[in-house]
Amino acid sequence: MTRISLLNSPFLLGFEQVERTLDRIAKTSGEGYPPYNIEQLGDDGLRITLAVAGFTRDDLSIQLEDSQLVIRGKQQDDQARVYLHRGIAARQFQRSFVLVDGIEVIGADLDNGLLHIDLKRPLPESRVRTIEIKPAAKAKRGTATIEVETDKAK
Repeated sequence: MTRISLLNSPFLLGFEQVERTLDRIAKTSGEGYPPYNIEQLGDDGLRITLAVAGFTRDDLSIQLEDSQLVIRGKQQDDQARVYLHRGIAARQFQRSFVLVDGIEVIGADLDNGLLHIDLKRPLPESRVRTIEIKPAAKAKRGTATIEVETDKAK
């Protein structure tokens, strides 16, 4: 199957990393556990909330790996318990979020089975830069100069 590139335009230069990130996101988007919310908190704040009922702080880890926020959960199965019915499985998970450059992880807390991760996103700066246009050098434009000596003595 041939994949169509969304960013395959001559006007989009240097977006190869973005395309690889989109491919990686597409591969992991089918995961449904644990469920999560993403909230906007003010102009520059974000909060990711994961439903991690039954997990303790020791069962969870949050790591920033390059531009990915990776949350992992692994519960230890208590062998001493005898279950007559087991509807709540001790299940491990990994949930990843790709972060744009500049987003900072402010902190995380676990409250009543909800893991909250607070992020701060920088407000975009308006940048305008003028590029100087230099005069072209005569030999640089592909026009070679050939000097021909003529014999005026004849």
